[in-house]
Amino acid sequence: MKDENCIFCKIANGEIPSKTVYEDERFRVILDISPASKGHAIILVKNHAANVYELSEEDASAIYVVAKKVATAMQKVLKCDGINILQNNGEAAGQTVFHVHMHLIPRYKGDTVQITWKPGEESDILSDALLSEIKKEL
Repeated sequence: MKDENCIFCKIANGEIPSKTVYEDERFRVILDISPASKGHAIILVKNHAANVYELSEEDASAIYVVAKKVATAMQKVLKCDGINILQNNGEAAGQTVFHVHMHLIPRYKGDTVQITWKPGEESDILSDALLSEIKKEL
């Protein structure tokens, strides 16, 4: 499955050149052209899915295996102090290209990368009701 109008489909399937770090039958991992830090890479799924909700079970289970493999190699080569593994779904969550992808962002002590949020406080009543509703959907 491929979307002819999707730039990430074209990159993932080799129609547009990229700096490919890793490739297999399901994924292509490329260096980000607008990196948050040195070595920032993106895992692209070759089958089009706009977001995680549309992602096949097979691709969903395999993407983290690829993330681990590439992140491990990146840590050894880049000597980074950590790696953020980030995947956004929907515009409100920061998704700008509507083709599921996962960011591997190397982190270095003292870097200026901003991936933060202000922790809220849990409400026991709300948490229990929310927990119950989510469980019903599973």
